Amino acid sequence: MPNAEPLHWPVTQLTGIGSQLAQRLEKLGISVLQDLLFHLPLRYEDRSRIHPIIHLRHGQSALVCGRIEFTEQPQRGRSTIVCRIADETGSLNLRFFHFSIRQLQQLRPGLLIACYGEIRYGFNQLEMAHPDYKIVEDAQQVLETHLLPVYPTTEGLTQRALRKAVHQALNICQATNLLADYLPPALAQRFACTSINQALSLLHQPPADLPSNALNDANFPALQRLAFEEFLAHHLALLTHKHHYQAWNAPVLKQDELQKQRFIAQLPFSLTHAQQRVITDIENDCQSNTPMLRLVQGDVGSGKTVVAALNALLALNNGYQVALMAPTELLAEQHYANFSRWFADFDWPLVFLSGQIKGKQRQLNLEILAQAKPVIAIGTHALFQETVSFAKLGLVIIDEQHRFGVHQRQALRDKGKTADSRPHQLIMTATPIPSVSK
Repeated sequence: MPNAEPLHWPVTQLTGIGSQLAQRLEKLGISVLQDLLFHLPLRYEDRSRIHPIIHLRHGQSALVCGRIEFTEQPQRGRSTIVCRIADETGSLNLRFFHFSIRQLQQLRPGLLIACYGEIRYGFNQLEMAHPDYKIVEDAQQVLETHLLPVYPTTEGLTQRALRKAVHQALNICQATNLLADYLPPALAQRFACTSINQALSLLHQPPADLPSNALNDANFPALQRLAFEEFLAHHLALLTHKHHYQAWNAPVLKQDELQKQRFIAQLPFSLTHAQQRVITDIENDCQSNTPMLRLVQGDVGSGKTVVAALNALLALNNGYQVALMAPTELLAEQHYANFSRWFADFDWPLVFLSGQIKGKQRQLNLEILAQAKPVIAIGTHALFQETVSFAKLGLVIIDEQHRFGVHQRQALRDKGKTADSRPHQLIMTATPIPSVSK
């Protein structure tokens, strides 16, 4: 075995997993044992008891066992074989499509067969299509002591192979006790959390007497334990990111009140109290040497754009460049039209960048941005292309932020980064942000 901890062993260290099976597991994001442990089932099958055929109902999934009475290949319709089995209570048809010759030869009259599948209405009686089956000598040998997990899978990867791999991973980690429980005991006790080992064991191998619907209940303790840890890890990751973000420097932007009042006076409307309050909050953020990361949420037409324009004014007054990115060319053009009107009496240039801007005009715009002079750049995804270089980017404004990926927003922000400095960011959206009730 490798020197790494068992959790980080490659799946090829498990019995029965070669390079080909490992490649299929890789498609599911599974490369080490830990990935297997957290590859949770979609649903479960109850194969802990055999159902009498007479008690079967349409839509039910069940394990049945009976002797084969006959196997035939109907002459009409598409190519199928029908195998009738019977127990002491009744008979049931098994229907197979796209069968093999070996399968036809295997299903001989008189043999005892155990099969699991969904019951449905056939031509003249209930039937089970393409069941999972096994020829047995004793029906008891197919009974499971646990509910059988059904995992998300991919082409060429069977449930049997997945179950075997997960079972091995569970056994190794339980034997070595190396699956660390990161929740402090006091916190686990406060929220009545089960251990991570118990939670995973219960989800991968639930006892047969556990109602299957309990495993789909969000209040099920094992599911709550994993959800709690996932949310906690996500929250801690955000706090860590925030800590790193706040450790950077940012331009200290001081407002020029005369320029601000001049800008507001030429607007064809008055600012609302809410707009004035948000503008003040933004100014306070930008006066710090910590990068601002502020979200402005409001309905369409609520005046978010003029708030962004006043934030741009703040950066321009301090000699910095501004980039405003919108998800569509139409929206970017609307912003460009508004900013062109509002900044018409000021000396700062506005440039527009999109996929449609090409040739000399594009080259001219790029040359303007490459100069360390105040400028407003408005555009689409074209703003963060490699060929675009900002000489002194101090503020990034992103409209409809949910329409951009995290890496896209970061790519634009990084246009203004230095060794220890990042530009301020203002994010705008009209999409309501869900709040968590206390």
